[in-house]
Amino acid sequence: MLQFLIDTLLRASDLALVALGLSMAYGLVKFPNIAHVQVAMLGAYVTFALNASGLPLVAAMLAACVATGVLATLLHLLVFRRLLRAGPAIAMIGSLAVSMLIVAAMQGIAGSFPRMFELPLAQPHVLGGARITPTQLVTVGTTLAVLAGFVVLLFFTRAGRAMRALACNAPLAAASGLDAEGLTRGVNFLGGALAALGGSMLALSTGAHINLGHDLLLPVFAAAILGGLGNPLGAVAGAVLIALAETAVTNIDFGFLFGGGRLVFVPVSYIGAASFLILLLALLFKPYGLFDREVRRV
Repeated sequence: MLQFLIDTLLRASDLALVALGLSMAYGLVKFPNIAHVQVAMLGAYVTFALNASGLPLVAAMLAACVATGVLATLLHLLVFRRLLRAGPAIAMIGSLAVSMLIVAAMQGIAGSFPRMFELPLAQPHVLGGARITPTQLVTVGTTLAVLAGFVVLLFFTRAGRAMRALACNAPLAAASGLDAEGLTRGVNFLGGALAALGGSMLALSTGAHINLGHDLLLPVFAAAILGGLGNPLGAVAGAVLIALAETAVTNIDFGFLFGGGRLVFVPVSYIGAASFLILLLALLFKPYGLFDREVRRV
């Protein structure tokens, strides 16, 4: 049971930061940015490249966060802001095109072979029969620290209050003197940086590979929709629920259905089916998310 909880926590930490950035940006720009998960993939590759060139891993991650944050801001200014003039549906289709361009560019530069980080060998920590590696422990701790910092930013700072006001009622917030465009640029930068950090930490265990963004697409969007698009903390809660479902699907022994005492588990390749199922149920019964925030259809 403890190992099940640890596996759920690890999977949730893989999804939480990327889903947080996606939902936070949606709250201001009001369209689902499909390219967001490819920014996470790009951040993983940038981290690997900087680390391979001799930069310490932590410094490489921070530099990758800054670089991808700048890229996300530029994409907003040069592409998505213009597409939004034609409506959120056009912006979403444009984000799909941007996503494919990022994948094609990275495949041309880095190829399709996974790039594995050279991490020091270490014995896993054993807790009541459950195992967790030092790298996984640092990853979970970093995710929790970033989430705690975001809560402080959102609820205890002037910038956070401005972000919430702008997300709730942009025209009124702008009429009150808030710098709407400046806040939107800042949120896009922060969303890109969070995606890069999430993608980089995921790549520590899986390697930086061209399908990293594709693998994140469905569970991240399912988490964001489940928590209510535009509700960042709801997206984190959605990530925990998606992680719980995915872990349960691959850890439950269905042998009792077939008799004979056999062990029958769902293959890991079917893990995406859990996200599909939860996303479908959410859209059918709670289309505005579990926390009843407004989702604008595109």
